[in-house]
Amino acid sequence: MPTSNKLAVIGGGAAGFFAAINAARLNPNLNVTIFEKSREVLSKVRISGGGRCNVTHHCFDPEIMSKAYPRGSRELRWAFEQFQPTDTVSWFEDRGVELKTESDGRMFPTTDDSATIINCLKEEANHHDVDVHTRHRVETITRRSDKKFELSIKNKKSQIFDAVVIATGGSNRRSTYKWLEDLGHSIVEPVPSLFTFNFKENIFKDLSGISIENGSVSIAGTSYQHEGPILITHWGLSGPAVLKTSAWAARYLYDQNYDFTIQVNWLHPLNSQEVQQKLKKLRDTNARKTAQKQDTFPIPNRLWNRFLELADIDPKIRWAELSNENIHHLTEQLTNASYDIEGKTTYKEEFVTSGGIPLDEVNMGTMESKKISNLYFAGEVLNIDGITGGYNFQSAWTTGWIAAQHIGGE
Repeated sequence: MPTSNKLAVIGGGAAGFFAAINAARLNPNLNVTIFEKSREVLSKVRISGGGRCNVTHHCFDPEIMSKAYPRGSRELRWAFEQFQPTDTVSWFEDRGVELKTESDGRMFPTTDDSATIINCLKEEANHHDVDVHTRHRVETITRRSDKKFELSIKNKKSQIFDAVVIATGGSNRRSTYKWLEDLGHSIVEPVPSLFTFNFKENIFKDLSGISIENGSVSIAGTSYQHEGPILITHWGLSGPAVLKTSAWAARYLYDQNYDFTIQVNWLHPLNSQEVQQKLKKLRDTNARKTAQKQDTFPIPNRLWNRFLELADIDPKIRWAELSNENIHHLTEQLTNASYDIEGKTTYKEEFVTSGGIPLDEVNMGTMESKKISNLYFAGEVLNIDGITGGYNFQSAWTTGWIAAQHIGGE
């Protein structure tokens, strides 16, 4: 970005702040301004991880890390060579913020408070004289004849900048991207990427909150299948196994209008044959006990009784009285249950979108537009999305960092 001294960053989220802070840090002569349309910056950081902020994921191998992204995997593989989770950890630790790793690999501040991350970013912005303007909605960007950018801001005076970083995040509305199309970029149709599955007939509604530590979820008629914890909600199913499946199948499920069938193995990695053998052994060893009593499978009692009912088995019948047909039906409920899905629910308030600026229109080594010089992109406005677990924040830090290196280093 030669001869440039005024940088506008549009979007006051993780990617926008990281790009702004690091560009200003690298080039003290650079005047950096963040424009955020809402009244609060870093709102997604605040709610992430139940208010604890899932900063990144404890995976320090760029190749393995990149495989957590249904969209952007190939491009991020090399981007992570420049800035990956170990760099994120170091960046925050250098500023007095310690991170910790939980059993599933998610990384949080040791304070378990997202305010720790927010305060760190705000303090850094203040330290490097980054101006932050909230309630400033940029409506259009015009490339002038002198190659500068004129930003039209709702109910405010237009401003002129030498370079611009677009870090507005994802949106499920195509109209949100129109101003970027007007600049000359194309848009990959935006669709939700991280969501829970709603049952057509909710047979588990009264069991909301019950979870299984190890299950698998697959979409009937496809190769989409993922393992992990499964959580029963008021409307259907959630948990990592469901969320990972929703991310990878996002565009397929959009095309299906979210009307599809899933198969669930509640006892993964056990298969049907293994479960059937264990049930027959229970029939022998627990012969005089009722079917509602079992200590073989890690399934809560209330959910176990529901599986018995779905298999047309009276919970009060004795194990010895179960026929081979009963065992077969119960095995199916436990390892190959089919549920019709009709609709989705966004995962908490952590909205993630598939779609946005196509990656082939961006130089992923600098995050600069291939169409317009001195125009950069960072974060979810790009057609990048990861599964749950800190991956989406990491791509925000990485793309923001790379843009900053190119802008501030020149």
